[in-house]
Amino acid sequence: MAHEVVHRVEELGPKLAALADENEKLGKLSDETVALLRSSGVMRMLQPAKFGGDVAHPRHFAEAIMAVARHDGAAGWVAGVVGVHPWEAAQMDPRLAQEIWGENPDTWIASPYMPNGIADPVEGGYVLSGRWPFSSGADHCQWDFLGALLGDGKGKPAQPITVLHVVLPRSDYEIIDDSWDVVGLSGTGSKDVVVNGAFIPEHRAINQEDVQDAVAAERNGADETLYKLPFTSMFPLGITSAVIGMCEGALAVHVSQQRERVSVTGVQIRDDPYVLSAAGEAAAEIAASRVQLIDGISRIYDLVDAGKPVSVEDRSEIRRNQIRCAWRAVSALDEIVARSGGNAFRRNNPLQRLWRDAHGGLNHMIHVPGSTYHANTLARMGLELSPPMRIGI
Repeated sequence: MAHEVVHRVEELGPKLAALADENEKLGKLSDETVALLRSSGVMRMLQPAKFGGDVAHPRHFAEAIMAVARHDGAAGWVAGVVGVHPWEAAQMDPRLAQEIWGENPDTWIASPYMPNGIADPVEGGYVLSGRWPFSSGADHCQWDFLGALLGDGKGKPAQPITVLHVVLPRSDYEIIDDSWDVVGLSGTGSKDVVVNGAFIPEHRAINQEDVQDAVAAERNGADETLYKLPFTSMFPLGITSAVIGMCEGALAVHVSQQRERVSVTGVQIRDDPYVLSAAGEAAAEIAASRVQLIDGISRIYDLVDAGKPVSVEDRSEIRRNQIRCAWRAVSALDEIVARSGGNAFRRNNPLQRLWRDAHGGLNHMIHVPGSTYHANTLARMGLELSPPMRIGI
């Protein structure tokens, strides 16, 4: 089934590509693009089987996201972010899944997870207020995952700090339409959402550490291997896959355009060994990024599937490599764009849009290298990581 999704995405690729400019101008995905994503099945790959999902191996999810992003970076980004949320919802109280998908298995969930609000405990749940930027695909989602600090009952964070993930229906938050004006990933519609005193029932909240440490699934009856993977291995997967897919798409456009291009000196580019060499090197780097990303998520899946423990070193290595994959691919993209000629920056050239989108994706917090590289080296030395350093791995 998962292989069929990738095949369907490839079949729909030309239609996705044809809509990419419109998505950028709209500042969100068009209804036509959303319909294509729904029909491909990509958004249900990580969804529980009970609600029409595939419970797919995460490598197949990554491959499908790359395939979408090759044709439209914004669509790939939304698919990668929104498409991973069913994975977490499946680990929560089963009542939540019923609320979200009981009537419509094609219901989408947005996010962001940054703890920008306070969830004050009250009888039966929490009261939440706050404002969250970067809710990708929000216009087409009926629910939203939000990060929140557990409150002390008086509107202040409780001590010690505890981070919750809470899930709200569309009626409980406001989307701020004029909050997404950007030069990269414009078509993702990653707008701000605002919550003013919404009640969150207990079953729609989960401790972030329980998801990060992969203990929530078993507690709530999600027995499949997929749902026992660490959050820090799964959530970055869709985002990095989208960035790599954008680079693959840009490389394909570059190669196609250079075939008949003639330089200002009258030399055909296909006779220019320097441009061709750069393209070959870039192709190898982007391909290496794909292979390494898929290898990482496959190895940690195999560990969990075999019932073996996943160490801090294992997790930090997956994150280290995932970050490096994104930086390697975008660096390679920069090399070919610099050799694509002035026409590459015409607005009707998809190369410049994919380039801007890839750089927008590289700026996501999951792609910040320093602290994760640092943590991985400490872990490899067998040294203890401080709590702040463990958060991202």
